[in-house]
Amino acid sequence: MGTVRTLLGYAKSHWIALTVGLVIALASAAANLAQPLATKTVVDALADGTSLTRPVLILAILVVIGSLLAGVYTFLLDRTAEKVVFSVRRQLIGRLLRLRVPELDRSAPGDLTARVTSDSTLLQSATTQALISIVKGAAGGVGAVIVMFTLDARLSGLTLGALALVGIVIGVLLPKIRRVITRAQEAVGEVGAGLDRALGAARTVKASGAEAREEAAVTEAAHKAMLAGYAGAKYNALVGGIMNLAFSVPFLLVLGAGGAWVATGSLELSTLIAFLLTVFYMTEPLSELVQGFSTLQQGLGAVKRIHGVEELAIETDVDETVETVGGTAPGIAVHGVRFQYAGRSAALDGVSFEAPAGGRTAIVGPSGAGKTTLFALLQRFYEPESGLITVDGTDIAKMTRAEVRRRIGYVEQDAPALSGTLESNLRYAAPDATDDDLAEVLQATRLTDLVERLPDGLNTMVGTRGVALSGGERQRLAIARALLRRPQVLLMDEATSQLDARNEVALREAIDQAAERCTVLLIAHRLSTVVSADQIVVLERGRVVATGTHDQLIEASPLYRELAASQLLVPEAVEQ
Repeated sequence: MGTVRTLLGYAKSHWIALTVGLVIALASAAANLAQPLATKTVVDALADGTSLTRPVLILAILVVIGSLLAGVYTFLLDRTAEKVVFSVRRQLIGRLLRLRVPELDRSAPGDLTARVTSDSTLLQSATTQALISIVKGAAGGVGAVIVMFTLDARLSGLTLGALALVGIVIGVLLPKIRRVITRAQEAVGEVGAGLDRALGAARTVKASGAEAREEAAVTEAAHKAMLAGYAGAKYNALVGGIMNLAFSVPFLLVLGAGGAWVATGSLELSTLIAFLLTVFYMTEPLSELVQGFSTLQQGLGAVKRIHGVEELAIETDVDETVETVGGTAPGIAVHGVRFQYAGRSAALDGVSFEAPAGGRTAIVGPSGAGKTTLFALLQRFYEPESGLITVDGTDIAKMTRAEVRRRIGYVEQDAPALSGTLESNLRYAAPDATDDDLAEVLQATRLTDLVERLPDGLNTMVGTRGVALSGGERQRLAIARALLRRPQVLLMDEATSQLDARNEVALREAIDQAAERCTVLLIAHRLSTVVSADQIVVLERGRVVATGTHDQLIEASPLYRELAASQLLVPEAVEQ
């Protein structure tokens, strides 16, 4: 019942349109229901030899009214259905973009996308047409029963007895249909997730010669979807066959028994004809009723998956404010921070250090030491299990996520670019930045030559995930995007790993200039980029093992000296 209430909740805000549609639908059903009675008057007029003008005209008017009203309510409901789907998609999109990072990390993007696209489409019929069809079908069925009893109680009993048996069978099948439909929708979500995985790493797939393996994996998911579809088709075929029986058996019973009663004179021929037409009319409301319940089952399966998104935790303290913060560069302190990903050993275990205001602090260490995790905690993508992180003495846990992130410019490890123009990517974090600010950042990050070289300049489309740019160009774009925001804190995660020596030197100068007005924290495996840092923090297995300048650590930290020696950065005398 909870799922049904959720489904009705989606349609609640459109109750006026649904009510009008229902009234028109019932009026259409009434016009159709009156046609067998009007036909009886035509037959009686023929038998009596009276004028056919009036009864035929009434029958024609009923046919026209029923058809026109059917067109009106169908258009109204289809239009309302589109509004419902849009409303659901808008809610889903907003929620997905506000999901907490742990939820996103646990979810397959393709499956989440399917819930917004294909699953929400199933609501289009379920929230409007299915509900109206059920009410209209039920009302039409009740009306038909009343008409049948008005015509002849004996034939009515035969008809209802046959239909009752059909109703019991269909009632047993509907829950099974719902389960099958839910499995089919989940299987389609798995296909989307598999394709997203493969296409998102298309170059890696091709370079690894893994097309056949990925094709097999996605095809297997598609095969599961097909088998689920087969199961659905089986039940649909079964329901379809039962519905044919539901229409044929009462007709044959009425024709046989009614024909016998007409022959004995206990039933008028016009009554038998009207009753047979009423039985024919009943096929429409019964079909609507069964189709409505079937569509409703599909909708309930979709609601279950959509409601699954609504149960995922979101960041409630993030608003849509985008602004250039500027201001004084804050000092950052990390005190005894511990963090562990689910099912894994501690990524950070009692990490403590201070990053001085307006300075450059480098975080180094072997892979898996917890460097990127530390940046995730700084931005409140995750929350530490214990310990605290302060900005100018204020615990960031007591600040909203929006406030924390407005202070920060973040350059990610893989330097992602979004589909769109080069300029839209540059202004992504600072849409109100001036043209002069943009020109300054382009110059500092050596992107001016790239812009001049491109035929459309800043209006050049960068392609999906920035595929039109080289790795180094994407990194410079990411750095420029962060600098344009004029943040108080600049976080750089392997931000220059794909740059050549000349561009790396230029970017290092830009970072040095940025450090004059903001606090810089940078992660680097290439130690040549951090030798001039004001402070270097060495992490190993989630713990701080040393802190100091490059020269100090060469003397005092075996791990740092080992890392430096592997990159030929240790003076020969020290290395020996």
